Amino acid sequence: MRAAVYGAGAMGTVLGAYIAGGGGECDLISRNIKHISALKNRGARITGTVNFSQKVSALLPEEMVGKYDIVFLMTKQRENRAICKFLTGFLADEGVICTMQNGLPENSVAEVVGEERCLGCAVSWGATFHGEGCAELTSNPKKLTFSLGALCGSNKKIPEVAELLSFMGKVYVTDNLIGARWAKLAVNSAFSPLSAITGLTFGDVARGRTSKKLALALLNEAFAVAKADGVEIEKIQGRDIVKLFSCSDGIKKRFALALLPLAMKNHKNLISGMYYDLTSGKKSDMEFINGAVARVAAQRGVSVPLNLKILEIVNNIEKGILTPSAEILKLI
Repeated sequence: MRAAVYGAGAMGTVLGAYIAGGGGECDLISRNIKHISALKNRGARITGTVNFSQKVSALLPEEMVGKYDIVFLMTKQRENRAICKFLTGFLADEGVICTMQNGLPENSVAEVVGEERCLGCAVSWGATFHGEGCAELTSNPKKLTFSLGALCGSNKKIPEVAELLSFMGKVYVTDNLIGARWAKLAVNSAFSPLSAITGLTFGDVARGRTSKKLALALLNEAFAVAKADGVEIEKIQGRDIVKLFSCSDGIKKRFALALLPLAMKNHKNLISGMYYDLTSGKKSDMEFINGAVARVAAQRGVSVPLNLKILEIVNNIEKGILTPSAEILKLI
């Protein structure tokens, strides 16, 4: 079984290091020349909540040869169709692309390779990219989980993919992939934008007087959209986030606000990767997170004013009109 991580940035480097450490055959592929050179020469250096080095196989895209049984897709979604078209030339006859991107990325992958060759995986951990062979795991190493499924319900490659992922954490195989996706999307749409526009960690967001109220409200907007779309949101690491955080006011809301810091304790050090995009003048992937919520909301006639405000603020940051800071929360 031959596998590759295509888009070996922060999370891809961490995952590839764990797979290699477990004895799996996995190439780490990136267009970042300095990062690939360091991986080739010194291996992957994983810091943060863990601390280890691991010899890995690293390649630039132009160095790829042969066929892969599994390609873990971990790039930004903006180029999905072009990247998947490129990757089809490197897929074995029964090979699959497993997208581990945030949001709802499966359709853009399936449009190119077909539903039968597309798997999806919602990842419940985070990492920060330091470059030149180094990535930081920012989540509790004892709470690293994957929710794995197929668009068409089942796929005979799922056990093989799950085996590789199990070198890093616990794998939940689900028949309700869209529900698992919406569970992760709800959390991402609440915490990632607030982290990205302020530079706060997820833990800071969950504790802040204003930010935690905004996060809870964003969670509830996502819940409402998923419900209108007929989606049954899956549990995350055994927890029913809809039951815990669905609220409008009163005692339930006060309980939910008090619970948020505890819910984020395993990811309290994580800063959204989109913050680094915004501060370096790059276009972020917010349109695939809060934008995804807003698009489905428009289709189903659901009001999501906070998601729309977040998208407006991010657009102004990308245009240079605003700058990420904690003060920006006053605009929401």
